[in-house]
Amino acid sequence: MKVLVFDVWADYGHFRKYYTTSSPLTFSIPPPPTVAGMLGAIVGSPRDRYLVDFSMGQLLLGIGIRRPIRKTRMGINLVNTKDGYWQPVQKGNHEARTQIRTEFLRSPCYRLYVHHRDAQMFEKLQRAISEHRSYFTLAMGLSELLADFELVGVFEGEHKSVETETVSSVVPESYLTGTELRIEPGLRLGKEMIPVIMTQDRIVEKYQNVIFEIEGKTLTIGPNPAKTVVVLENGLKFCTFDQE
Repeated sequence: MKVLVFDVWADYGHFRKYYTTSSPLTFSIPPPPTVAGMLGAIVGSPRDRYLVDFSMGQLLLGIGIRRPIRKTRMGINLVNTKDGYWQPVQKGNHEARTQIRTEFLRSPCYRLYVHHRDAQMFEKLQRAISEHRSYFTLAMGLSELLADFELVGVFEGEHKSVETETVSSVVPESYLTGTELRIEPGLRLGKEMIPVIMTQDRIVEKYQNVIFEIEGKTLTIGPNPAKTVVVLENGLKFCTFDQE
């Protein structure tokens, strides 16, 4: 199978955690539904279609960390639009602006490993990325956080049962049924629960814990004969998210 590998980066990023409201926090990596939105922006899938065009049933997806995960917090002024229009000054009991402390990723960069079961969609995505063009403006989560991307290559890949593997991606917890993650000196590990499968109605059907190395170092896992990693022709290996 063919695997499209490309990097995406920005000055700042924000992927809001589902359990935060007044002081939004961010995931350390883009969840798969967010990646679907990025891919949809590149090829031009409408807002009501990209979760279908790039559903986990259509994709094999791996996510690698290319720069260390760094976070900062800044205040954002939110404008009052409750009455359906912008209100530049205070009116009655309604404040004109509300400042919210928001957590951002600093200089995030990720490597995406993508295989699409639809050959035409895969070719469309490959052509757009290789020509460095997107139908909609690409963003790192929020529309204000503009992102850029660059093709790494298109590689042949094959599935391989997990023995003892060194992977260049985050590791979904489903790969770890016991003590298959090798804890080595110098690693800084993180763990987060992220949405993986989302319906067209924006309803999350599945969350999954992921393990990652904060500095972007490789992780060693295995053995786990119930799972497979994807091995590329250049020797790189990555884990994929569950498809159901």
